[in-house]
Amino acid sequence: MAATPHLCGYYSGVAARLLALALMLALAVSAHAAPAAPGFKVHLLDGKTSIDSRDLIGKRILVLRFQASYCKPCAKESPGLGRLFDRYKTRGVEVLAFHVQDTVADTRAFVRANKVTYPIALDPKLSIGNSFGFKGTPYTVVIDQKGEMVAQIKGESAITRLPRILDEILKKEPKPA
Repeated sequence: MAATPHLCGYYSGVAARLLALALMLALAVSAHAAPAAPGFKVHLLDGKTSIDSRDLIGKRILVLRFQASYCKPCAKESPGLGRLFDRYKTRGVEVLAFHVQDTVADTRAFVRANKVTYPIALDPKLSIGNSFGFKGTPYTVVIDQKGEMVAQIKGESAITRLPRILDEILKKEPKPA
């Protein structure tokens, strides 16, 4: 009977090692996977076009920019975002700016004042922004062709960081359909 406690100790040690191994494997797998981007459907400011993000997964890389008419850094970076849009639109990258907590009139004034060329949608109640972890303007999210959020950039550094991020994704991704 003295052998029974010894065997229980042996098996509980094996079980603990297996559990630790399973946890390490789970952490290793999750460390490499980027979080999946939430889906959204939105009408653009032009009133004619709608975008469903689920239609773009597997076809395009998405750059989502959360900005506002009252955001001075957003206005300052708007020309750079326009250049980025022009540079990458033929390479399988879709740029979409969401004006958060903004009115249609203020957003249209921003578009006119900054000569915006990239698509804009409204997110007045932050329903889309909050699903992407919005913490303030400007805020930029990059979604790869697999639908994973591969970059979340808070603040003004997005315009200078995006070319490197997009070029890296484009190297890895198959060409757009």
